[in-house]
Amino acid sequence: MKRKRIIFGIASLLLLGIEILIGLVAHGFVRNYIGDVLVVILIYTLFRTVSPEKPKASFFLPACILIFAFAVEFLQLWGFCDRLGIRNRLLRIIIGTGFSLEDLVSYTVGIIPCYVAELCMKRHIFKR
Repeated sequence: MKRKRIIFGIASLLLLGIEILIGLVAHGFVRNYIGDVLVVILIYTLFRTVSPEKPKASFFLPACILIFAFAVEFLQLWGFCDRLGIRNRLLRIIIGTGFSLEDLVSYTVGIIPCYVAELCMKRHIFKR
């Protein structure tokens, strides 16, 4: 259990670093799609770092993360940042300001490796 948390913690740090690099220097396909795929994986690894494993509910966490990502995207459609008067540039980048159907597809693609990880843990492929 502790070993898994360390692995997920390291993965979280690596993914956060990649996301920051994408935000700073990437454009086009990488920023628009790869960044969105990786963000749901980052959220998953962060949760797995701090939350205990519950094998019976193993597919619950990825589903909740996907629902959260979709909810944030639909808040963008509603104009969440503008309606709440959020002007902080970093916060606007993190929350996002533009709705895109492609983002929903990217989040769905990104959650697939999370389900695979859950399946592997449930089947004890990642023992110890």
